[in-house]
Amino acid sequence: MDTQKVYLRNNVKVEPLINNWYAWHHIIPPVLTGLNVVGRYIPIMESYINDPETHAKAVKDPAFKGGPFIDLDSNCAEEVSALLERTKELSRPLFDFVAAIRALDKLLRKKATGFAMQSLYNEIPAELKGYVELYYDRHHRPDFRFYESLIYNSPYYIESFQSVALSLIDKDADRPFIFSTPRLSNPDTLELQLPFRSAALDELFKMKQVPKAFDDIKAQLGITPEQEPLFRSLFTTVKPDTYEKYNGDSIRIRYFGHACILIETKEHSILLDPVLSYTYESDISRYTYDDLPDEIDYVLITHGHHDHILMETMLQIRHKTKNIIVGKNIDGAVQDPSLKLMLRNLGFKNIIELTDLEQVVSDSGIVITGVPFIGEHHDLHINSKLGYHIRLGEYTLLAVADACNQSPELYRHLHDFTGDIDVLFMGMECDGSPASWVYGPVFTEKQEREKDFSRRGRGSNFNEGIDMVHRFNFKEVYVYAMGEEPWVQHILDVHYTEHSNPIIQSNMLIEKCKEEGRIAARLFAEKELFSSKALYA
Repeated sequence: MDTQKVYLRNNVKVEPLINNWYAWHHIIPPVLTGLNVVGRYIPIMESYINDPETHAKAVKDPAFKGGPFIDLDSNCAEEVSALLERTKELSRPLFDFVAAIRALDKLLRKKATGFAMQSLYNEIPAELKGYVELYYDRHHRPDFRFYESLIYNSPYYIESFQSVALSLIDKDADRPFIFSTPRLSNPDTLELQLPFRSAALDELFKMKQVPKAFDDIKAQLGITPEQEPLFRSLFTTVKPDTYEKYNGDSIRIRYFGHACILIETKEHSILLDPVLSYTYESDISRYTYDDLPDEIDYVLITHGHHDHILMETMLQIRHKTKNIIVGKNIDGAVQDPSLKLMLRNLGFKNIIELTDLEQVVSDSGIVITGVPFIGEHHDLHINSKLGYHIRLGEYTLLAVADACNQSPELYRHLHDFTGDIDVLFMGMECDGSPASWVYGPVFTEKQEREKDFSRRGRGSNFNEGIDMVHRFNFKEVYVYAMGEEPWVQHILDVHYTEHSNPIIQSNMLIEKCKEEGRIAARLFAEKELFSSKALYA
């Protein structure tokens, strides 16, 4: 027996996978698993197998960044072919499921002409019977919704697809883009065939701070003798640096990169949109997992995009998270899966759903209010998105992520509710991707290119941003969520220059705010802020 206690190294990279594809929010809910496997991943693999050289060239061309090209050497066609065949074999229920969805769409377009739908229930494809409700919208257009809770208990939620890949990372590596490149077998990567909800993963990630006997964690994770040497390399006997709890009388805010901020008082902590870097030597200083408190009172998720709810991070902080706050979705809508249901099925506890202007009030007087979030979602009907107004004593903060101020009147009404606010965190990625980039597989038909590119998933530009600043009279304005940090390139593939429109627009906002006597900055990598107001008398 190896009873020596060890720590998990703080540079162990964790990649949750769905059938060897990176597990982002839109392939975990079972309806979207099927649509993305059939409509996104299989076509990408088939394209690569037919012409691997074109893929190898495309991933090196900045013009094709974020496109449907596999970032592997051109000599990997045999391995990708094997993955394709395995995917087709294991995904047979999903093929039938997706075909049934398409058939039901056609059935409703043809036969739901405004008359009662009762007889159409008999014509629903067998794979969907009992899982859907038919309805007309208020324009008398037919559609259907899923009973999403039932789908998680159906053959279409294939938990055996889930695994977790562990490897060491020691630099800001050029990791493959998550939408387009599968993870193939690698001698330096250990793949754990465990569902994401496994409590053994919590025990593993606790070991970043609390040591455990090597044989104990080996047994809990079911490590085989063949895996043991690689598994052992992920641990160390060196005690990590101890997190220093904030004990000041004010409020400390730490920016961890992209849209991730940690708000701390001596009693409580609030973490927004966790996307974190690992710890290793770098020219770019940053906060990492090592800089999180042992307990996080509230994790706030602004919306269900992969750069704001990243499973790679969420699984690693699950054991220390007391409450998670998310927006309530449109029940059963394909394009708006329930964040609460997904997280619950992944083993998270105490998930709180909010809608606009609903509040969570802590015993110590922290008030977290969900606020309307307009824009960035390509004009799709999506409810599971919220900005957050946070009040700590007399100090107030508004984090609106990628919200776009397309309707200034909205914030006029919101100001009537909140009054002036001290600090703003606002995204200004004001170009954005076309609608099909994330949501293509959910559409019933391919959108015309001109229309697709007109429906950008964008944040606010200068005019929209400065209107918001003036509306709430912010004392401090911080532009964030710009995707510039190297440790988020594998999920965003954003590369700006000084001539990029989001940089130009955000520079204009920052300069204008400074002219008006406000504190303003575009955040990058790491920043520590303190409230000008004492929280405690």
